[in-house]
Amino acid sequence: MKKYIWIIIIFFSLNNLGYSQSKFVIQNKKGSDKIHFKLINNLIIIPVEINGVELSFLLDTGVNKSIIFNFLNITDTLQIKDTETIYLRGLGEGEAIKALKSKNNILKVGDAINISQELYAVYNPNLNFAPRLGAPLHGIIGYDLFKDFVVEVNYTTKKLTLTNPKDYIYEKCNSCETLNMQFYKNKPYIYTNVKINDKHIPVKMLIDSGGSDALWLFEEDSLGIHLDNKYFEDFLGHGLTGSVYGKRSRIEEFSIKNFTLKNVNVSFPEPTSLIYVKQHKERNGSIAGNVLKRFNLIIDYQNSSITFDKNRMFSEPFNYNKSGIELEQDGVRLVRQKDYNYANTGDFLGSESNTSKTTVVLSTQYKLTLKPAYSIVELRKDSPAEKAGLKVGDYLLSINNKSTDRYSLQEIMQMFYEDKDERIKIVIERDGIPLTFVFYLEDIFKQ
Repeated sequence: MKKYIWIIIIFFSLNNLGYSQSKFVIQNKKGSDKIHFKLINNLIIIPVEINGVELSFLLDTGVNKSIIFNFLNITDTLQIKDTETIYLRGLGEGEAIKALKSKNNILKVGDAINISQELYAVYNPNLNFAPRLGAPLHGIIGYDLFKDFVVEVNYTTKKLTLTNPKDYIYEKCNSCETLNMQFYKNKPYIYTNVKINDKHIPVKMLIDSGGSDALWLFEEDSLGIHLDNKYFEDFLGHGLTGSVYGKRSRIEEFSIKNFTLKNVNVSFPEPTSLIYVKQHKERNGSIAGNVLKRFNLIIDYQNSSITFDKNRMFSEPFNYNKSGIELEQDGVRLVRQKDYNYANTGDFLGSESNTSKTTVVLSTQYKLTLKPAYSIVELRKDSPAEKAGLKVGDYLLSINNKSTDRYSLQEIMQMFYEDKDERIKIVIERDGIPLTFVFYLEDIFKQ
């Protein structure tokens, strides 16, 4: 579950859409507000209100405009107006997609409000990423919010703090590392260091909170940035204009000044998927959610600085999906369950005094309940699941002898990240027929 949502990196090509003159203002005397967020697949999902409608948005440093997905009834529900049609390109090899550029929308994030917000409503029924997350996702916001505040991201408490720059006071932090950010088309970059084949290589990386992987690197033989001997080809996520594929591997170290992470997951996307996003020639890759979540951050666009303070997740090992299965929530299915609230009562049989009574269930009552349906949407070639005989389109009924309706999508996917040799038993439905498969998780990077 820690990859597919590179789906979101998708919108990184909204580079040439210009600046908005609108501004967020915090409507309280403190000049600051805290917002609780959900952390799903290493991604920050925040509540956002647009024209009076409450929605869920991805907070993404990798985009420079606010986007809303048009699987909603955009014009009626949100009353979006003052529109013009544009076409956008992004990750993937498909055609440009249609969008509506809309002005003068009212957008609220906690106590922060912008009464003249530009939105880009994407017209593509396939750009609905909620099934891959197993949670609602209606759009993406990035630069428009970050430019107006000092933003603290506390991954430990899952709180986002927005503060007016003039009201923000930096506290002394001896354990922190602060770096200067450089901007290219409103997107933040920092210089870091990777260690590949015992060689330390300085790299310029996009800070990308909208990606769920750990690192992306762009291969460059002249710099020594290339694949190790151990890797596998995989689906990396959905781009704005198509699917993104590449290779997954690991690097020895990744360093942000004095903070060093070891045996870090890395993805090398296919060059054909990067044509419309790698316009910044100095860029060597991206730092995404699986690295960022290991720190609590202070992001200050106006002073071009970012502060890292490692948290309790810093030392967690980097895992990956060892099954080869990618799931999504594919509608609902009817599940037959016992209704324990139903029972007939009567005298205990044989009791003459009628002083002792008990409950006698004369018939078992069942009810049909709608539960999420999970289907396989990607299956890695030569993975344990594919070798066992599973196929794209299979619906999961149970895993390890427990019905899938007991689990969220994230809980099921997490089972595929366990240690190698873990036994997985799956019952699926294919063409209306239940079938059982057994396989063992494999870690190709294990020494």
